[in-house]
Amino acid sequence: MQHFEVVTAVAAPPDQVFAVCLDVEAHTRSMADSSERAVGGKTRGELSLDDTVTFQARHLGLTWRLKARITYYDQPRCFVDEQESGPFKRWRHAHYFEPDGSGGTVMRDVIDFASPLGPLGRIVDRLLLSRYMPHLIRVRHTYLASTFD
Repeated sequence: MQHFEVVTAVAAPPDQVFAVCLDVEAHTRSMADSSERAVGGKTRGELSLDDTVTFQARHLGLTWRLKARITYYDQPRCFVDEQESGPFKRWRHAHYFEPDGSGGTVMRDVIDFASPLGPLGRIVDRLLLSRYMPHLIRVRHTYLASTFD
């Protein structure tokens, strides 16, 4: 299983950053380079505990669908989304929001994932996805932080 974290300072209070990170339309805008869109579940507005959303996007030359559920929700400190169906054997994405002491937020994403297909999936994870996935999350963070500038 792969594990990584991405941390970004955001010039807005945790409650505002928490809300924008749960907004389906903000998510799709942050992933515009991969033509991501919500195609199932809750496709607009702010997600909450037990909500599901299915995203379709183009990554690595292929079109993928991932259905995620919000499995933990502690406003404005943390929420977790986990894959219910999609390309991964396992996908767990925890989002943390901590005050920075100056009115802003330290946004920290912790992701654990594993590809299917046993040994072949582990090779793909190590050689390709261990770089690609953190890049996607950094792109998302950059976009989300820029919405508060």
